[in-house]
Amino acid sequence: MKRDNRKYRHSYNEGRQRSIIFDDDDAKPTASITQPETPHDPSPQPLHDDGKWAMQFASFGSGSSGNCAYLGNERQGILIDAGVDMQHVFGDLAQNGVSPSMVKGIILTHDHADHVRYVYRIVRQYKHIHIYCTPKLMNGLLRHHNISRRVKDYQEPIFKEIPFHLAGMTITAFETSHDATDNMGFMIEGGGHRFVVGTDMGVITPRADYYMRQAEYLMIESNYDRVMLDEGRYPEYLKNRVRAEKGHLDNKVAAQFVGDIYSSALKYVFLCHLSNDNNTPEIALSTMRQALEARGATVGDASFAPSQRGRDVQLYALPRYDTSTWFVL
Repeated sequence: MKRDNRKYRHSYNEGRQRSIIFDDDDAKPTASITQPETPHDPSPQPLHDDGKWAMQFASFGSGSSGNCAYLGNERQGILIDAGVDMQHVFGDLAQNGVSPSMVKGIILTHDHADHVRYVYRIVRQYKHIHIYCTPKLMNGLLRHHNISRRVKDYQEPIFKEIPFHLAGMTITAFETSHDATDNMGFMIEGGGHRFVVGTDMGVITPRADYYMRQAEYLMIESNYDRVMLDEGRYPEYLKNRVRAEKGHLDNKVAAQFVGDIYSSALKYVFLCHLSNDNNTPEIALSTMRQALEARGATVGDASFAPSQRGRDVQLYALPRYDTSTWFVL
């Protein structure tokens, strides 16, 4: 039976993404960030008795002000988007034992400024780090932002639905609905885990549905509360952009979708890209919790407290400006 995805409508980017200015090629590297060690291929990650290795995850900011996250293991990993100040990102990585040489690449979901603002600065500073994105996305990056064409020297072209390998993981990009040049989520498989990223989506596309329902760990947008948006200060044209098919996801739409696809295989739900003006973490978490509990799931708060560890699924809202908990999954 063909699935009707129209009910999974949502919203848009909280304001038009402005063109961004990058440093000139002749600018000096940021002095406070140590240059990486000579890149090397780490030995295989040791497996646990169940054949899995621990997947590590942290977000350094999630929202229209900037998006960037790390996913990997004890020896290597990747950045998901590059919209957060690189000193903040690499400083927090260092505090958790991740050196720049351990970051093997950056995967980009789309070319809006809050996801790509620091990508060229990062690859110019750490030349072993390359950018994994579609040719169409790279063209959009060059067309919409004041950025050196040398950024293409660091690109590793990828294509939707064609898996590629990076940092010991298999990554598959899939189509999402947003108003950037090219838009995608990612299914990331490694160590026996499946981590799926679905951010900046106006609706749940059929391909996003296909991949997200396979997730053991799901990072999904829960951008706005419909009442707050309707009654808020945004001008009507911007509200309409937020409600459009190429915008962002309403809390209830995201919650309904996750509730519909929930199974015992789903262990963590990370809510991302919450609006600063039209949402609160409390509302987003409550809406998602109700949908999961309606399916009979017990929901933990991802606090690692003894009382929460035995819950069926852990639920966490990624902070807008700050670094999240460092998760070992």
